[in-house]
Amino acid sequence: MDMEEAGGAAGAVRTVSRRLVRPSIGDAPPPEDIHLTPWDLRLISVDYIQKGLLLPAPPAGGDRFVGTLASSLARALGRYYHLAGRLAVEERGDGTVNVRLRCTGEGAELVHATAPGVAVVDIAGSVYTPSSIVRALFPLNGVLGADAAVDSLPVLSAQVTELADGIFIGVSLNHSVGDGFVFWEFLNAWSEINRGGGATSDLRAISARVHRRWFTDASPVPIPLPFSKLQHVVRRFDPPIMQECFFTFSAASVKELKARANDEMAGTATATISSLQALLAHLWRAVSRARRLPPGKETSYSLAVGCRGRLSGIPPGYMGNALVPGTASCTVGEILGRGLGWTAWQLNRAVASFDEESVREWLESWTREPQFRYFGSLMSGGAALMTGSSPRFDVFGNDFGWGKPAAVRSGREGKIDGKATVYEGPDRGGSMSLEVCIAPDAMERLVADEEFMDAVTMLPAQHQHG
Repeated sequence: MDMEEAGGAAGAVRTVSRRLVRPSIGDAPPPEDIHLTPWDLRLISVDYIQKGLLLPAPPAGGDRFVGTLASSLARALGRYYHLAGRLAVEERGDGTVNVRLRCTGEGAELVHATAPGVAVVDIAGSVYTPSSIVRALFPLNGVLGADAAVDSLPVLSAQVTELADGIFIGVSLNHSVGDGFVFWEFLNAWSEINRGGGATSDLRAISARVHRRWFTDASPVPIPLPFSKLQHVVRRFDPPIMQECFFTFSAASVKELKARANDEMAGTATATISSLQALLAHLWRAVSRARRLPPGKETSYSLAVGCRGRLSGIPPGYMGNALVPGTASCTVGEILGRGLGWTAWQLNRAVASFDEESVREWLESWTREPQFRYFGSLMSGGAALMTGSSPRFDVFGNDFGWGKPAAVRSGREGKIDGKATVYEGPDRGGSMSLEVCIAPDAMERLVADEEFMDAVTMLPAQHQHG
């Protein structure tokens, strides 16, 4: 659905202008091709990463305001030059294709839109998220990574929407070009440049970012994909009707869950259960209750396990994807009967199972037998949960120069029954938020679940009923 169509459902979000923003001259390195790794290529079959910030209204909006954002975007692209590139496909005639990122500075897209009938409270005033409104605040909806390669679309697009009493900046990034780490690094740089901090030492350090991809010694470069045409990798699916809610947990609440989980496992667990593992276990148990799953039903929780710091070859400023999928599975009866600590321990073990050796093994087996990620196939029988993103990403530090973000929301990216996205909480300092998507009847029970909601902090503007 394009922006104009989305307008009806979204309180008339109207596109004012679109422009291609090229990297600032002088910042750009010479053109180069970046070959993609298994981490990158497995995500060419999914939607763009779509995350956006709800910001206070700037002193002056309109064309001049968007022009300023365009010039700071050009400077940020000078530093993250690969995000101004295009994916290119080479059909090799032997039944395989190669995909690479051509860093030729063609530009990122900047869309200016208005939604005078939508107020900040409409987006963030309830635990329930008005999905049709929020989705219309993002560009490139429904575009998969492979579509961008076939149609030569931008790998990065931003939409700035002027609301009745605020601004929403929604950014879409092709997932085969970068992960959440890359996404937030870029957004942090863009906001810092726009608020006039472009000359700080932090930004100079960004030039040390590593754009060249990292391959194991055994990997072919480029990696041939076993299709005669890249379109053959694409599978579209219609997601079921879902309800989306946004829950925030204070630092004290998260600390309490972590302490409880570790106390329950005292003497049996050899490693400490993390704050995030305790919070996700709390969610897993509550969603299993809300879904009314039978005790014998198998339920799984899939996590994106970050490989920066897990693999000696990956430099800290690595700008490609560096994620492997980890999954914990058990029965509903075990989760509900054995408690928070035991459930969190299953997640802890799933993450801990990835060490240097297993990640290298995963990468090498992928080149021999590529497996692509399909959201449609992840939802077997409404018993699964999955979480991406990280509470470590700097979301609320993205001040563009007229005030800090009031809220963060995501677009339609991979929204399926059981998707839970994690963010740092608005108070930072250990607080966390979860954006949860499940079937409407289960969501109604989750929001009414006292054990779950006891840990949730209602934000001043939020109310519980949709």
